[in-house]
Amino acid sequence: MTGKTVRDVTYQLLRELGLTTMFGNPGSTEETFLKDFPADFRYIQTLHESSAVGAADGFAQANRRPAIVNVHTSAGLSNAMSNILTAFQNRTPLIITAGNQTRDMLLMEPWLTNVEPTLLPKPWVKWSYEPVCAEDVPAAFMRAYAIAVQPPAGPVFLSIPLDDWDKPAKGPALVRSVATRIAPDPEVLSAFAQALSKASNPALIYGAAIARGQGWPQAIALAEQLQATVYAAPASERPPFPESHPLYAGGLPFAIAPLSQKLAGHDLAIVIGAPVFRYYPYVAGDYLPEGLRLLHITDDPSEAARAPVGDSVLGDAVLSLDALIAQVKPRPVGSAAVKRQAHGLAPHPAAKHAESIDGLLSSLSVFQALRAATPANTVLIEESPSNLAELHSAWPVDQPDSFYTFAGSSHLRV
Repeated sequence: MTGKTVRDVTYQLLRELGLTTMFGNPGSTEETFLKDFPADFRYIQTLHESSAVGAADGFAQANRRPAIVNVHTSAGLSNAMSNILTAFQNRTPLIITAGNQTRDMLLMEPWLTNVEPTLLPKPWVKWSYEPVCAEDVPAAFMRAYAIAVQPPAGPVFLSIPLDDWDKPAKGPALVRSVATRIAPDPEVLSAFAQALSKASNPALIYGAAIARGQGWPQAIALAEQLQATVYAAPASERPPFPESHPLYAGGLPFAIAPLSQKLAGHDLAIVIGAPVFRYYPYVAGDYLPEGLRLLHITDDPSEAARAPVGDSVLGDAVLSLDALIAQVKPRPVGSAAVKRQAHGLAPHPAAKHAESIDGLLSSLSVFQALRAATPANTVLIEESPSNLAELHSAWPVDQPDSFYTFAGSSHLRV
């Protein structure tokens, strides 16, 4: 015994992991966790549990480190689910915590009991757990951290009975380092590099994992070395490439037939850091145009398994870019015939309408005015799917970490 409580040891673990900012909307079953809240921690309280998860999602993405979210037991966790879904799709590492009733009463299922706490947040968490005894709480947080940051990163959930925090700890929590980048199979990647070098008209389809890994320089370098047309993967939540670059064609459509038609004329395409593909709505057609071979690099085994076409390899997007840059043969500048779309990352063109109707500004005019009135380094958060083409026409994204949107679409629900 150390003379310290489970709360003391857990807060020290979080301190050593650098997780000293929390977001939440707590209730009575969380009070024991927050009692004697340390002065070196920061708690950001929101008015709704979904807002707490959303704020933590943005914080974690911007800082490239996990965040702690503290919500109320079952009802509060249920309120948070829409943005937990989005955090999962965004690949954002979050440790979501909720209290549960006192262990001595759990069998009777009193008021405020989360009856099946590990089941409730599924399938939108990577791991869901309620420690079998109070002494396991600190180690459960360490495991939650490790799972949250390992690729593909994402949210995890811990349910903690409210009486656990004041129990005596067995000893200090053990802090471990966790590597988070997966190198691709060198033989497979070498074959990919050879295929890219031999292709007559290759296409690079970049995904949000490049942005999450701070890989814009590598993405630009590979495109320029190959002189290849660059597309953003459909519904990319983070721009993987500067929209102002001359090799950038724009975002791919969000449906099977239109996407296939967009890639016509290319003999080889490689998707890096995105699924193959995100589709909505259903528009029937061939997955790929005739004569196109597809290659795929992802750090998510699930993405690789469910891809309907293409040859996949598991690997970190930016490490893979580095390896490809070292192996592909350079092409003459200007050898790519890029058909740029004015609507950039958006999958479809802007609506054709006047700048104003009956004295009212159009959405395009509004976005143009906003872009003209804001600094060059403004960070844009987009939740305007109906006007996405107008937004990207007026506001091309040409700086890393300057645009975020919602892969799980929960912004449509809150």
